[in-house]
Amino acid sequence: MPPLGGGWEVLRVPASVVRIETRAAALLLDMDGTLVDSHAVVERLWTQWSLDHGVDPAQTLGIIHGRQGQDSMALLLPDRPHEINLAENAELLAAETAQTDGVVAIPGAADLLAALDREGVPYALVTSATTELAAARMRVAGLPMPPVVIAAGDVSRSKPDPEGFLAGAAALGVDAARCIVVEDSANGIAAGLAAGMRVIGIGPHAAAAAPTWTVADARGIHVSRDADGGAVVTLD
Repeated sequence: MPPLGGGWEVLRVPASVVRIETRAAALLLDMDGTLVDSHAVVERLWTQWSLDHGVDPAQTLGIIHGRQGQDSMALLLPDRPHEINLAENAELLAAETAQTDGVVAIPGAADLLAALDREGVPYALVTSATTELAAARMRVAGLPMPPVVIAAGDVSRSKPDPEGFLAGAAALGVDAARCIVVEDSANGIAAGLAAGMRVIGIGPHAAAAAPTWTVADARGIHVSRDADGGAVVTLD
């Protein structure tokens, strides 16, 4: 079979099996909606913020996922000074870090992280959360923090800008084109594609953002190490 873009061969098996196999040098994982289900906390706090500022909560919830808070505020209230957005986002982040009730692991997330460690596959967490918020949510969800983390404070531009994923590839010392991103939000999927990476869209809304592949949740992602030291990624 001829190689598919970037030299990576993709094996497609009969539709009845619905399984795809590809290869990568590293995986770059989003957190919220990908490894951790935190939607109840996020939507509750952002809904209250919207009501406090006369913004339609539906409009807010349609743009915030995968994006840093101050950037979402700038879109929703474009005439406000950036300093106010930064200050209010700091307050929201503190509230999100403190309010962890209902935060749980996405099905299959623990097994995926364990397999990445067991097989020695390079991977990183690339999140729009702060390091402190990411640590709090991963801990409450019972998940280990990945060895490499690119968080809000490590980038100057949030998703959908590709900076975070490019920084993740650089931190791992791998070619960006050989990475696979795992993301749930439209902003995150757009960022991964803009970075020149293939993207596994995870969750019920991912397909609308046109990722390379889609899975229902992390249970559909399996990883192993090949003889050449790369990662074999199987999707079902």
